[in-house]
Amino acid sequence: MHARSFGGISSARTLGCILMRMRNLPYGAEDDDLSAAPGTIKPQLEEPVLEELRRYSPSLATERFHLIGVVPYSKALSAPRTLDIARALNARLLNEGDASQRRVLATSLCARSAANALHIFQPGSLIVTSGDRDDVILAAALATMNGTRLAGVLLTNGYMPNDKMIDLCRPALATGLPVLEVDTDSLTTATHLSQLSHEIPTDDLERAERVARFVSAHIDLEWLKEHVSRGYTRRLSPSAFRHQLVKLAMQAQKRIVLPEGNEPRTIEAAIICERRGIARCVLLGNREEIKTVARHRGLTLPGSLTIIDPESTRADYIAPMVGLRRDKLNEITADAQLHDNVVLGTMMLQLGEVDGLVSGAVHTTANTVRPAFQLIKTAPEYQQVSSIFFMLLPEQVVIYGDCAVNPDPDAETLAEIAIQSARSAEAFGIEPRVAMISYSTGDSGTGADVDKVRQATRIAQQRAPHLAIDGPLQYDAAAIESVGKQKAPDSPVAGRATVFIFPDLNTGNTTYKAVQRSARVVSVGPMLQGLNKPVNDLSRGALVDDIVYTIALTAIQSAQQEG
Repeated sequence: MHARSFGGISSARTLGCILMRMRNLPYGAEDDDLSAAPGTIKPQLEEPVLEELRRYSPSLATERFHLIGVVPYSKALSAPRTLDIARALNARLLNEGDASQRRVLATSLCARSAANALHIFQPGSLIVTSGDRDDVILAAALATMNGTRLAGVLLTNGYMPNDKMIDLCRPALATGLPVLEVDTDSLTTATHLSQLSHEIPTDDLERAERVARFVSAHIDLEWLKEHVSRGYTRRLSPSAFRHQLVKLAMQAQKRIVLPEGNEPRTIEAAIICERRGIARCVLLGNREEIKTVARHRGLTLPGSLTIIDPESTRADYIAPMVGLRRDKLNEITADAQLHDNVVLGTMMLQLGEVDGLVSGAVHTTANTVRPAFQLIKTAPEYQQVSSIFFMLLPEQVVIYGDCAVNPDPDAETLAEIAIQSARSAEAFGIEPRVAMISYSTGDSGTGADVDKVRQATRIAQQRAPHLAIDGPLQYDAAAIESVGKQKAPDSPVAGRATVFIFPDLNTGNTTYKAVQRSARVVSVGPMLQGLNKPVNDLSRGALVDDIVYTIALTAIQSAQQEG
């Protein structure tokens, strides 16, 4: 029917079709399958389905009309934000909370007593109830305080809870629980909810990107390249980079310790890594607390996931820690420091019981990095520890360094950062073309700051003559081909840089955050370089996916250091 608009399936104007939202496929729809890069899931239908299609469209049996893609139905990718529900119903937001972030996976109309409807208080549920049902409202608040991330509560009939009830629920509201209110009765409201459009709102970029990534994974990419390629230059795309990260981590099979073991996002990331084979995670924390957090988030802990209670093992590390820092610690001070799970995890890493450490979801960068400096120390070939971010630009992945560790590196340190970053780029499949960034290109500027970059470039070129390193280069000269040809026509890097080395932390941190926030670019990192063993820091606002990718990075680093 759709092909008739283009002259039918037999027309020269039609090359093939993509079947969307298919159910009962021989493979499932894994929304958290981070290894699914574009074109990695071959379009396929079960033979009975194909036979039925061919009965109506004989051309499907021919080579000329191609099955370009078969995309499974995914309930999670059809989930609107709570804010979208409020807009569609013209509801009043009594408590906005996280309405722009939480997604409605299920709608539950609660007309029974709360005691007979406890099963509906699940992560992602929008509870629809009359505004005078105090028992349901209290149950939603209690579930929220126990860690269940409801999509929200929608109050009907125009009833408002009284002030005392609102005060009683205020701690739950403070966690970000959205509360909406409409004048229509519960049944009418439920009917309106069932009739909502599944289209993606123009401002829901997160959902649009997830859908695009999910759909592209189920497309016959090689066929598309062969038939519609326009000769674009091949670059490492963000989706290919993600796929490569997960693939390399799965090959490495490393054991990664997560000191923040009872933190909800960390638990979910560990479950994903365990289920997908990305890494063997070790959660530090009380087992019952971790089970409770997982249950309230609707998660199931795999039997193979390792959980270690710090209380049962902390004393084992006192003597080894004193041995490492005999001039700084005694048994009493070592015991006190080991009550910090990050220190405990770092000792496990130092003793070879794990292969890497990831922390920072609730700790500061200093809390994560300081124990590594004291106990792990730098690799033999390096004098400094530095950091890089992988910036997932729309068309390619580039590296920014150093944006998190060294405030004002001298020329020697800057050269070492450049070499470390180039080696990291190679390890992750990015061809290193290193641009030493400054406010001046070539010999056009003078001053202490640009002289430092010029000297660092010479040092790096001498130490690693096989690498493409050039500087000083202004950012536009390094990144944009036309500007690079004009400002530095003989440079092997200008206009083609993949690794950008900033002259100081002020410049680097400001630039990466400006690009990340203003251009809506995903950044992965910071990844620390130069340590004897891999330790990596998270942003305290990290999403579950961010933690998963950082775990994958850490596993790959460990494998690279062994190699």
